[in-house]
Amino acid sequence: MTPAGRLITLEGSEGCGKTTQFRLLARHLEEAGFRVICVREPGGTVVGEAVRHLLKHSPEGRGMCPETELLLFAASRAELVRKEIAPALAQGTWVLCDRFLDSTTVYQGVARGLPAEVVAAINAFAVGSCRPDLTLLFDLPVEEALARMNRRPASGAAHDRMEAEPDAFYARVRQGYLDLAACESDRFRVIDAAGSPEDVFNRVRETVAPLLHAAAR
Repeated sequence: MTPAGRLITLEGSEGCGKTTQFRLLARHLEEAGFRVICVREPGGTVVGEAVRHLLKHSPEGRGMCPETELLLFAASRAELVRKEIAPALAQGTWVLCDRFLDSTTVYQGVARGLPAEVVAAINAFAVGSCRPDLTLLFDLPVEEALARMNRRPASGAAHDRMEAEPDAFYARVRQGYLDLAACESDRFRVIDAAGSPEDVFNRVRETVAPLLHAAAR
């Protein structure tokens, strides 16, 4: 019988360096001998990538109501779980997901102000029984995160729709994540995202080591 894979999700506000750590962790797991697939939210499937474009970049998405945003994220997630994540886990593959249901809990629930019980119900419907084995939350003060965003190399593109929110929105996001991590401390590990990528990844490596050791036994 093939051992089940593990689902590790990475969370944090814009500018926290999460995507860089995502790539470093994927390479670390592969070098440790695990089969790994990397997926992102929203996205990861044909349907999900179309939803991602609408949510983040399409002019038609500007000004959408929070309820629409919530349902679009959930639709992308439902497709990703059933087409990519669940089959991979069943085959013993480890899945790294750049954002998952906690992003919706925080961004649409806390920061957008939608009712927590509604968000939780929609999240549960979208993911079914699929839950992360470990969630890494990359935490950084809002001022530093925004400064990092503004230092990114110019590409000719404006901030996407989620990156263009006011500072107060990101303050709610950060606190929402920290509150959620405190409530679900068995699953969450808060990573100090300050410092160089190498410094942060040293913290990540130490954090995931127990899960790797347990899987190798």
